[in-house]
Amino acid sequence: MQMLYQSDSFIVVQFDVPAGEPQAGPQLNRGGFEIVDKFARKEIFIEGALAESFQQGVQALIDEGEPSEDELDAFIEGYA
Repeated sequence: MQMLYQSDSFIVVQFDVPAGEPQAGPQLNRGGFEIVDKFARKEIFIEGALAESFQQGVQALIDEGEPSEDELDAFIEGYA
């Protein structure tokens, strides 16, 4: 578990959970992101394709330059 982001509106935590017993070949991880909406007092957990989309969207914001807290919050709100 790793806290990735915290603002007045949101907290984003990343979870990486190993997928069971070690196997020959690539080790699969199961994980995702927990998003806590502080104002709505709710949380969601996203995983799989939705989590990948979230991660790619955040990376795109970062690649464009240093995003402001408002820009990040607006993006996260679309998932919360």
